[in-house]
Amino acid sequence: MYLSKTIYFFVLSMFTTIASAENISNPLTLSEALSIAVQDNPSLAEIKVRSEAMADIPSQLGSLPDPVISFNALNLPTDSFDLAQENMTQMQGGISQAIPFPGKLALRAKAAELEAQAASQDVYEARWLLLRDVKKIWWVLFYLDRSLEIINVNKELLRQFIEIAQTKYEVGEGLQQDVLLAQLELSKLFDNELVLIGARENAQAQLNALLNRPANLEINIPEKVSEQLPDLQAEAQLFEQAEQYRALLASRRKQIDAAKARLDLAKKDYYPDFNVGAYYGGRADTVSGQSRADFLSMKLSMTIPLYFSSKQSKAVDQRSKELIQKKYALQDEWNQVRAEISKAYSDFRQYKNKTVLFKSGIIPQARQTVASMLSGYQVDKVDFLNLVQSQITLYNYEIQYWKAVTEANQALAQLTAMIGKEEIYE
Repeated sequence: MYLSKTIYFFVLSMFTTIASAENISNPLTLSEALSIAVQDNPSLAEIKVRSEAMADIPSQLGSLPDPVISFNALNLPTDSFDLAQENMTQMQGGISQAIPFPGKLALRAKAAELEAQAASQDVYEARWLLLRDVKKIWWVLFYLDRSLEIINVNKELLRQFIEIAQTKYEVGEGLQQDVLLAQLELSKLFDNELVLIGARENAQAQLNALLNRPANLEINIPEKVSEQLPDLQAEAQLFEQAEQYRALLASRRKQIDAAKARLDLAKKDYYPDFNVGAYYGGRADTVSGQSRADFLSMKLSMTIPLYFSSKQSKAVDQRSKELIQKKYALQDEWNQVRAEISKAYSDFRQYKNKTVLFKSGIIPQARQTVASMLSGYQVDKVDFLNLVQSQITLYNYEIQYWKAVTEANQALAQLTAMIGKEEIYE
């Protein structure tokens, strides 16, 4: 009688939905984690400030050099230092201005502006990569929590197995080795639990770092999320969207434009720069009181690109090669982007299919197998080893299901980051 009641309660508990291990307050949803990361992540803030600093450069490079004001004492006699002694003695004040050849300032400002625009695209790229990393780690925590819940349920089931086996052994209907076997499997679950707890602590520290929080701050993850996985657009369409939206590619294109501007600037260096100035020299009256006229001097000077073969020509060659290098870099990045999209696309489809297979086929079948094994064990038609193994198999399938859900969402996070857009669904 006691044995029948034990088996009855065991069957009921086996088909009960996995419940929460504890009442979690204030769970951190994925959207909240993403919002906190974008607002508080120091690495992203650093890149933003760098972009803002580079935006202040173009106006500096596009401005004329500061004019030079000079004050001079000319032709001052050293025997008396008398300003009235010599006719050519004068106190002079003047101003001069360096003027680059027309077009140079505009090209300098243009190159700097394009580099600033590339830096602003780097901010968007860093933001997408940050969102990707937060999503991946958040899903790791979700998977580990679900795994720990499944372990807790299976620990309770194995305790009931032990109780059933112990009862049958005491009434002479079972073997002691059945009890020992169930205890061994229970110990394995405790070992798995320790591994998962350690992995969760590591993942929690990583997510806290991305959220700019103390590494040991406890993070609670919601117990339930939507398990529905979207249908993606065709792979070719994803390539087209990446070419249009991916910030990394936009940054590389801006760098190519900046390299072109620097090449044009290097070619401008074949032409001279100028310097103009005006100087006013005041003279003292003669010793006899006769006034002297003041002097006005004008100056125009220019640089001569005399060593163009070893200087300007080499600079043009350098800038030409830098432009080619930037074009190769863009092509290499585009190849990498397409490869990453293809991998994430393939991974997502694989894991999505696995979730469907586990949820609609394997797990229900495994549960039916456990129930059948339990009924057979109750009437001594199934040995205890097969019963325990069927339950462990079900446990493994449930773990694999949540792992597939997690990996599908991680692949989706990778895919959206590589494309630079969230709306990639049919």
